Amino acid sequence: MASIRRISARPFRLPLRASLRWGASSELVALEHLLLEVELSDGAVGRAEVPPRPTIYGETLGTALAALDYLTPRLLGLDAEDSEAVHKVLQQFPNHLTVKGGLDIALWEAWAHSEGQSLWQVLEPKQQRVRVSYILGIADEAEMLTDARVAHAAGVRVFKMKVGRDLEGDLARVAALRRHFPDAALYADANETLHPEDAEHYLRLWAEAGLLYVEEPLPIAEVLARKRLRQAGILPLIADDSAFTLRDLWRELQLNTFDVLNIKPARSGYTQSLAMLALARSEGKQAMVGSQALSSFGAYQSALLAFQEGVSEPCELAFHLKAEGGFCNFPPLREGWLYWEDLTHCRFDDRAFEAYALKQP
Repeated sequence: MASIRRISARPFRLPLRASLRWGASSELVALEHLLLEVELSDGAVGRAEVPPRPTIYGETLGTALAALDYLTPRLLGLDAEDSEAVHKVLQQFPNHLTVKGGLDIALWEAWAHSEGQSLWQVLEPKQQRVRVSYILGIADEAEMLTDARVAHAAGVRVFKMKVGRDLEGDLARVAALRRHFPDAALYADANETLHPEDAEHYLRLWAEAGLLYVEEPLPIAEVLARKRLRQAGILPLIADDSAFTLRDLWRELQLNTFDVLNIKPARSGYTQSLAMLALARSEGKQAMVGSQALSSFGAYQSALLAFQEGVSEPCELAFHLKAEGGFCNFPPLREGWLYWEDLTHCRFDDRAFEAYALKQP
């Protein structure tokens, strides 16, 4: 059996054609991520994209590299198929979610290559197409519509709107999107910005405006308020920040605080994401897959999970349209849908990656 021989990471920077603003003050103007590589003793290599998010997970490129320095000597030499041993190491190192998620995905791909297969061949699809959504950041109307036009022209038919800094203006932006893109479905992501006393009022306004659902309207600490808001039945609620891990998800399921789970493989890896999806499915919850603002390569690896059983809602697999370039040939969308047969043609492009790789000291 092949063992883990090498773990390495290369930082890269991929500019965005439009910034992404969300929550109370967060903004992303470029993808400054890591390309993680795991090599096995038989020469098989697996890769993954690690997206540090300082304002979400408290991770930076520096802390991600430091985390890898800590984990690498504890993982080297382990049997790549001994998931129990690997995850014991990861579980004994709290936090650092995107680093651990990336390690898990890279190990999956390395194992697949060791077996003479591609990653998509070991993740058998349960459906042949999924609807795709595109994230629109907080912006003025003109900037938002420009961003939306690019995505719509590329085949997107579902938009996820970041809201919460100007709640009255949010409604105006919803109306503008409805006027300009009557064939598109819309939903909101409030990133915990509402107050418990105002939440029902705003959800009723958003429901009247025709939104499909709303993601994390209340602070995660307001767990009883979130439970009450779901019981009000105004709009289906999406769990994201409240369900980073399998343990988080179990808590939220016991309290019944949400309707749809947003699973992001970039922070929970494949192993934990599949377990979370199975648990949510067993409790009658719907699910979507989020890409955590990734390049086309990270979007491809996240998209592979979108075809699993239980994923029923539009998946955030189009963020790479906001990037100026990439190093994976993510397939075009067809009238809002991503097809499995198209996804299987994705390939990592070494030469293209070099254009975005950052020099290391």
